[in-house]
Amino acid sequence: MKDFFYGIQEFFETVLFVPFNILRELELENWWLANAVTWIFLLILVVSFTYWMLQLKIFNDNNEEDKSISSHSFL
Repeated sequence: MKDFFYGIQEFFETVLFVPFNILRELELENWWLANAVTWIFLLILVVSFTYWMLQLKIFNDNNEEDKSISSHSFL
């Protein structure tokens, strides 16, 4: 049973954490390049948020949503 858990540990260290180890080593050499990953994710976030807000505005301008005020049927 102990070998099973050591196998899981080995899998995480040799396969799943390799990108993090590469970024850790890269940060010691070039801080800007290591943080480029963060900036790429932030750019994706801003673009997707802007697209989402524009789509919401399109649907709001078309008056497709039922905005009538009503309570729940069980009340």
